[in-house]
Amino acid sequence: DRRPVGLWVRGDAAALRHARVIAIGGARASTGYGDHVAGELATELTEQGVAIATGAAYGIDGAATRATLAAGGTPIVVLGGGVDRPYPAGHNDLINRVAAAGGAIVSELAPGAAPTKWRFAARARILGGLSQASVIVEAGWRSGSLLLAAETAQLGRRVGAVPGPITSPSSAGTHRLIREGGATLVTDTADALALL
Repeated sequence: DRRPVGLWVRGDAAALRHARVIAIGGARASTGYGDHVAGELATELTEQGVAIATGAAYGIDGAATRATLAAGGTPIVVLGGGVDRPYPAGHNDLINRVAAAGGAIVSELAPGAAPTKWRFAARARILGGLSQASVIVEAGWRSGSLLLAAETAQLGRRVGAVPGPITSPSSAGTHRLIREGGATLVTDTADALALL
């Protein structure tokens, strides 16, 4: 049994009861293309009444979280440390805006717990568990965001992946997910909604 013993929440726990939640993840070192696609998907999904969950990392996660807030949504952010330890530190203001907007900042770790490398794998498990589907926007061959895809699939939920330029190392992981049948091709918001 891989369920957490409990969850710590900062912000509004009601955000976790949203009927439709899609996790958006991807590369920390995202490209302009990836940031644009993540923002567009997050905006349009929010407008369709879908809650967006991310890990609040730099890159794709940050782009999706900012777009969700700008569209008037209430994002769900899952941290790899305690809810009082925003990570990365450069996203402290963004994470605080999530709480102020009625979103939820979530961790299975007690307040004060420092983010560590192995805790990011646990974060992917919680993200997958809080969502009905996940969409990976950009991922290199060995990207940590592929953990979100694996955790989502292991829970029997659907995974989508956005293709990128065939020459881009930032899309090698998403292309592999699609090629090997680990993800459904997502080229627009309708494709993402079809995962639900």
